[in-house]
Amino acid sequence: MENESDASGRASGERAASHRWKVLGVGFAANASFSAAFSGIPTTAVFLRSGYHLNNGGLGLVLGMLGLGIAVSELPWGLLTDRWGDRRVLLLGLGATAAALAAMALFVVPAGTHVPGVSMLALGLLLVGLLGGSVNGSSGRAVMAWFREGERGLAMSIRQTAVPAGGGLGALMLPALASKFGFASVYAVLALACAMTAAFAWRWLHEPSYADAEGAGAPHGKAVLGGASASVSPLRDIGIWRVALGSGVLCVPQIAVVTFGTVFLHDFSRAGVLAISATMAAVQTGAAIARVWSGGWTDRRGNRRAYMRACSVLTAGLFASLALVTAVAGMQHAAMTAVFALMIALGGVCASAWHGVAFTELATLARTSRAGTALAMGNTCVFLTLFLTPLAIPPLLSVGSWSMVWAVASVCALIALPVFPRAARVARVGTARA
Repeated sequence: MENESDASGRASGERAASHRWKVLGVGFAANASFSAAFSGIPTTAVFLRSGYHLNNGGLGLVLGMLGLGIAVSELPWGLLTDRWGDRRVLLLGLGATAAALAAMALFVVPAGTHVPGVSMLALGLLLVGLLGGSVNGSSGRAVMAWFREGERGLAMSIRQTAVPAGGGLGALMLPALASKFGFASVYAVLALACAMTAAFAWRWLHEPSYADAEGAGAPHGKAVLGGASASVSPLRDIGIWRVALGSGVLCVPQIAVVTFGTVFLHDFSRAGVLAISATMAAVQTGAAIARVWSGGWTDRRGNRRAYMRACSVLTAGLFASLALVTAVAGMQHAAMTAVFALMIALGGVCASAWHGVAFTELATLARTSRAGTALAMGNTCVFLTLFLTPLAIPPLLSVGSWSMVWAVASVCALIALPVFPRAARVARVGTARA
C-alpha cells in the first residue's frame, strides 16, 4: 500500500506533465504573434514601398530597423529574464509590443495625402523590435524549465516552429490587408494578436515548483532551473558563442528570402500578389514542418551540431543554384515564374529548418538557469543579421543583379560551416513520455 507522500509525488508529476504542454502552447503563441510582425511585415514590402513612397534603399532601412531593435534588446531582455523570471518579462514585453503596434495603427499610416516620413516609420518599427525582443529568450527559458533532456529538442523545435507559422500566417493575411484596407489594419491585427497572447501567458505561464520540476523529470530530485554551470556566464563560453555566431551567419539566406523574396518575385519574375503570398506561405509552412521533424530526429540521434553543419552545406548549394539560374535566365525570366517560386521556397525552407535545433543546443550548453542569456546571445546574432541583410541587398542590386544577391547568400551559408563547432556523437537519449 503506497504511502501518502508517494501518492502526492505521483500526482504532482502528473500535473507537471500536463501543465508543461500549456506552457509550450503559451511559448508557441508568443513567438507566433511576434513572428507575424517581424516576418509578416516584410511580406508587404511591395505595398510598403508604394504606400509610404519608398525607394529600395528606404525599404531596406525600415525593414532592417525591426531586426536592429530585436538585436539590440535581446541580450538585456535575456539577462533580465534570468533575473526576474520568464513570466514577468513575457507579460511586460507582449503588453508593450501590443501598445506600440496599436500606436502605429493610429499615428504611422498613410491617410489621404498624408504620408508618414521614412524616419517616423523606421522609428516605429525599431520600437516594435526593441519591445518584442523580450519574447524569444523568456518563452525559450520557460520551455526549458518544464521539459527535460531527451524531449527538449522536440519541445524547443515546436516552439521555434511558431516563427515560420506566425510568419506564414502573416504572409497570407498582411499583404491582402495592406492592399485592401491599408496599414492601419495590418498593425491593429498584429497588436490584437500580441494582446491575446499576453492574456494566455497571464493565465498559464509560471515557473515550475520544486515538486513540479521533479515530476517533469529533473534528475536526482533537483529543480530543473538549477545546473552545474549555473555560476558560469554563457558570455564567457566560446562554444556557446560559436553556435550563436554560426546561427547569425546562416540566417543571411533566410533573411534575404523573407525580406526581399517578394520584391524579387514581383520585380524580376513578374509574379502576382497571389503567387507571391503562396510562395512565402510555402516557405514558412515548410520551415515549420522541417523544424518539428528535425527536433525529434536530433533528440533521438544526439547529432544537433552535425545537423546544423549539414543545413549549412545544403543551403549554400540551393542558393548557388538559384544564383546560377537567375543569371542564365536573362530576358526569359518572366516565363520562369513557377521555377523561381519553387527555388525560393526550397531555399527558404532549408535556410530556416535548423533554428529549433540550434537554440536547443544553446540552452543545453548553458543549462536552464542561464538559458535566457544563451538564447539571447543566439537571437542577438540572428536579428543583427535581420538588420544588416536588408541594408546590404539594395547596394548589391545597384552594382550587380539578383544573381549576385543569391550568390552572396550562398557564400554566407558556407561560411557558417567552419564556425559551427564539431562535436563527438553523444549517446542516444530515449524520448520521454508525454
